[in-house]
Amino acid sequence: MLQRTDFYPTRDDFVPDLFPRQEPVIHSTGVARERGPLDREQLDRFERDGFLWMEGFFPELAVSPFLEELRHMATRNDITDLEQVVMDKERQEIRSIFAMHELSDAFDRMTRDPRLLDMVRQLLGSEVYIHQSRINSKAGFCGNGFDWHSDFETWHSEDGMPAMRAVSASIMLTENNAFNGPVMLIPGSHQQFVPCVGRTPDENWASSLKHQQVGLPSRADIEKLAGSDGIQAPTGPAGSLLLFECNTLHASNRNMSPWPRANLFFVYNSVENRLAQPFAGTRPRPWYLAERENTRPLIDRRS
Repeated sequence: MLQRTDFYPTRDDFVPDLFPRQEPVIHSTGVARERGPLDREQLDRFERDGFLWMEGFFPELAVSPFLEELRHMATRNDITDLEQVVMDKERQEIRSIFAMHELSDAFDRMTRDPRLLDMVRQLLGSEVYIHQSRINSKAGFCGNGFDWHSDFETWHSEDGMPAMRAVSASIMLTENNAFNGPVMLIPGSHQQFVPCVGRTPDENWASSLKHQQVGLPSRADIEKLAGSDGIQAPTGPAGSLLLFECNTLHASNRNMSPWPRANLFFVYNSVENRLAQPFAGTRPRPWYLAERENTRPLIDRRS
């Protein structure tokens, strides 16, 4: 596979200061931009903030079976022993399950929901495939948080994603409230690439899925970016949807409440943005973290 030009240098002992992204936020243009399900006001918000929150997008009854399936998976040793399942180190609870659409027909069908596909095609200006899918779960009283990061910085350096042309669709499987560790985002941070200091060890993914230490923005950069428009943490009932641009800085706190928090993530990548070799010079991460083979355009359930 030919290596492409690296427009986003990062993961070195010395890195440049943060700098503007090199491509548009919304990739469709003209009639294609206006024809999709997102209206002009929603597109403008996504372009400005780097994310879009849709409270109650799916009925709670439509997503409750997914939560039940997650609970069932947690009782099965054949699932919890899989390499793609990350357990919480402080308690034997599932923290993350990757490649959910490969484990469950129901999750696979959800990736091809026409409403989701039409929105991400409109944003990315092309057909799409699943780069990664996962559930992040935080048990009550003990669920660990996630440090500030840009998904794109990791996907670029460790997976070889060339450009910022991917969108995450996060579906709330439980209520996300102010106390159980909702996703926090810095509006407008997607407009800047934040290089991260430090070379990437081989198989960094094996430890970073539990506690990320490489690929973290500096506190000074976070403070600078949050100083403009602050931090937002959308909250709402199960079934709510968060669409966020791959370079938007985000994090979440530890769950100290008695209420669990579980969110489903589908990462849609443009078929015109398939992976090259990792730009950090490391070996590619496993298939369940970064899809390289099954990159055919998704066919929605209407077809």
